[in-house]
Amino acid sequence: MITVCGITGWVSYRRDLTSHRQILDTMTETMACRGPDAAGAWVTDRAALGHRRLAVIDLPGGAQPMTVDTADGPVSMVYSGEAYNFTELRDELRRRGHGFTTDSDTEVVLRGYVEWGESLTEKLNGMYAFAIWDSRTEKLVMIRDRMGIKPFYYYETDDGVLFGSEPKAILANPLAAPEVGLDGLREIFAFAKTPGHAIWKGMKELRPGHIAVADRNGLREQAYWRLGVSEHTDDQEATVAHVRELLEDIIARQLVADVPRCTLLSGGLDSSAMTSLAARKLGEHGESVRSFAVDFPGQAENFRAIDVVPSVDTPYVHAVAEHVKSDHRDIVLDGSALSDPAVRRAAIAARDLPIGLGDRDNSLYLLFKAVREQSTVALSGESADEVFGGYPWFHDERREADTFPWLAGGLTLGDTKSLLSPELTEKLDLDTYLHDHYLSALDEAPLKDGETGLEKRMRQVCYLHLTRMVNTLLDRKDRMSMAVGLEVRVPFCDHRLVSYVFNTPWSLKTFDGREKSILREATRDVLPESVANRKKSGYPGSFDPAYLAAIKQQAGDLITSGHRAMELCRTETLKEALAAPAEAITNQQRATIERALDLATWMDLRKPTITVD
Repeated sequence: MITVCGITGWVSYRRDLTSHRQILDTMTETMACRGPDAAGAWVTDRAALGHRRLAVIDLPGGAQPMTVDTADGPVSMVYSGEAYNFTELRDELRRRGHGFTTDSDTEVVLRGYVEWGESLTEKLNGMYAFAIWDSRTEKLVMIRDRMGIKPFYYYETDDGVLFGSEPKAILANPLAAPEVGLDGLREIFAFAKTPGHAIWKGMKELRPGHIAVADRNGLREQAYWRLGVSEHTDDQEATVAHVRELLEDIIARQLVADVPRCTLLSGGLDSSAMTSLAARKLGEHGESVRSFAVDFPGQAENFRAIDVVPSVDTPYVHAVAEHVKSDHRDIVLDGSALSDPAVRRAAIAARDLPIGLGDRDNSLYLLFKAVREQSTVALSGESADEVFGGYPWFHDERREADTFPWLAGGLTLGDTKSLLSPELTEKLDLDTYLHDHYLSALDEAPLKDGETGLEKRMRQVCYLHLTRMVNTLLDRKDRMSMAVGLEVRVPFCDHRLVSYVFNTPWSLKTFDGREKSILREATRDVLPESVANRKKSGYPGSFDPAYLAAIKQQAGDLITSGHRAMELCRTETLKEALAAPAEAITNQQRATIERALDLATWMDLRKPTITVD
């Protein structure tokens, strides 16, 4: 098996791409961090495929691009991801007469396409994004996993298509202009990701669970999987037992690797349950689980509780580490490290977006960088809140708001309206944009016949989180981890678990009157009692006064230097935030400062042409 890497390519029906190898190499090199172990290219007159490799299993045998010769012509592929059921698929393909020259899941996926064509998607379990050039019909087939764990972007040209794991690979081609219009800015500032939208004009993101095919007749995209409605017939006991069974199978599959692996442990229910089950599985083979957590100097003294982060992680982290006897390490990040402009540049370069999460992105980047020194694969508890209903606004009146529930829950990134200039604010009209996309997302949500009241609303709320919010979180985790060559796997995004829990009635998901009732009950036996009963607490921010002082100074420099980003901003709002004493600065003011810094850093890095007319 070869694992998560960087892929890119170019299909042209009127150019001879053999004379454009240098451009392909430039596109491929933009993703060197995603694949630090090796690079590969495959070029013909019509198709050029590039690959950067991070090897995890079958280290010598999974070189890419990979080609299978058929009687009607070669079929070539670049692949990023993991097919967790590749062993079963390989056995099935062998029974159908296929021979294998490697132990990689890449070859299984490629030969699976030769055998089943695009129907291969029905058989895969995993996280993946790949592109196949089928010379037999001169078509490019692009496929992304069901939940959108791995990224994939494409850009239609006048005679074909460009694609890549990240926008930066596409923008390295002269045919793609780095232009951002009003819709791109809306996506940047709205904090409600619209599936299929990239911020760059002309570029699209392949939607989760979708396949796109480009040939001489153009490009067409369609879904091969969506969250759907099914009847849930299990009672409480059977539901809890099935969730436990699924989790054990998922985690066992995702622990497979020929390189060091670990878990990301926050001390919350999700990561603790995952770590505990991983410890049990590894213990069967005489191994200990390795775990990592992020922490900050003076966090207990400086901590300020908010709705989604009500408590400090460290005591719970240590309780779990002791409980499962993990080989644990705290990664302690001080304010000077978090405020280092070079770290911010690295985080923004990884994400390609000025999202405005500030120190939370900086610390995640540094955490992953430290983890990568000891492990190549990490399991994360990401997305359990979306699957099982963990956020506070799932459980109070905010779930009834006529908008995305997390926005009603106050999960915003500064006061965007007051940060941006009045002229830009008027042109963006974010309220209308968000409401239109909210209604569009609601219209997509599948409902059972006759479903009404709270059950209907909570199915909608769960759908919004699983198809909108989770995309933002998965993209963040992928970009930050792959920027340092770390593969992060997300067990709670296994589509079998997601579908099963999505169709479990809300009354059953909250049978004990709390959040994530099913997950808690399914894993209580492997957890310390304090952790099993802990309330949801999100990824922490730093409250180090040194960090706040440093970013205030940096934001002040933006104003005095007349940075280009200030043309988009209302400097009065930023000045008000900067005038607040560090010990009295509000979360909103802090977010405003961080958003301004992220925006300026992004503009320096990507040098976008911004058009707002």
